[in-house]
Amino acid sequence: MALILVTGASTGLGRDTAQALAGEGHDVVVHVRNRARLDGTDTGRWTGVVVGDLSVPDEIEDVARQAAAFGRFDAVVHNAGVLSGPETVTANTVAPYVLTARLEKPSRLIHLSSGMHRSGSTDLRGLTTGTASYSDTKLWVTALSQACASRWPGTASHAVDPGWVPTRMGGAGAPDDLVAGHRTQVRLATDPDVTPATGGYWYHERTQAPHPAALDGEFQERLLRALEQHTGVPLG
Repeated sequence: MALILVTGASTGLGRDTAQALAGEGHDVVVHVRNRARLDGTDTGRWTGVVVGDLSVPDEIEDVARQAAAFGRFDAVVHNAGVLSGPETVTANTVAPYVLTARLEKPSRLIHLSSGMHRSGSTDLRGLTTGTASYSDTKLWVTALSQACASRWPGTASHAVDPGWVPTRMGGAGAPDDLVAGHRTQVRLATDPDVTPATGGYWYHERTQAPHPAALDGEFQERLLRALEQHTGVPLG
């Protein structure tokens, strides 16, 4: 059985992903913004809990320290994110970058993207000003995922569009399938026969072509340099 970290696991897709993985017998460590968000009936099923607000830089570092205490994860699912507000850049792009950089390289990385990444901008000035849109942040985390896939032999790195599903973020009227929204993440974290093995961009268990910038090595390098300058943390 695998040791797996799932961020943003108190509600929605993160919780569904964590519950499905635990139900398969895996050792699941969940991240939540605060312990009050955990359902008391669930706590017994988790191997561990890490706590912190991933929209606050100092708390991102603390979450990384807490998670690192569990040792090397077989898979990390970067599910946590927000739709709007001044914390969008930090929660959606900076936090996955810092956690990816700080934790020992897992066998599998899964970063939550969105179909909206296709309207994101390659102008990285919004990274430092905090003015980037949700679409921008999802393009950047998709490019981060693909950069890890090409740079880290031994680590499969995937980005997943879960669809517009009826979660707290997506809203009750969202038209996509909630179950399909987490099934891909579970498969990518555990299935030994995933193709492409090095990583890809996924929607409902099928690969798709992402925004061309996500696969552009020059943009990936520019993004990684900007993230390192912004955080003081090299990807490695």
